[in-house]
Amino acid sequence: MSQRTVMCVKLKKELPALEAPPIPGPVGKKVYEQVSAEGWKLFEEHFIMVTNENRLDLMDDSTNQIFFDQIEQFLFQDTAKPPSGYVPVAES
Repeated sequence: MSQRTVMCVKLKKELPALEAPPIPGPVGKKVYEQVSAEGWKLFEEHFIMVTNENRLDLMDDSTNQIFFDQIEQFLFQDTAKPPSGYVPVAES
């Protein structure tokens, strides 16, 4: 059985797909159908940075809206920006 691939909207190339929708509901289905496993991994790293920099409480309902907004901006609109004041760690 061959591995499923998708034309990733984030990385603009055909890549191995996610094995299952990463979240329930229509947004998860959209991600599953249009985002590669590599693209989703990039989003996860981005959202960890957003969560940490903004000190988001993952138990707070308002964080859910930020999560879904970030999915749309990072993966589908390519308009996500790092939080204000974010300074990337220098690579050595």
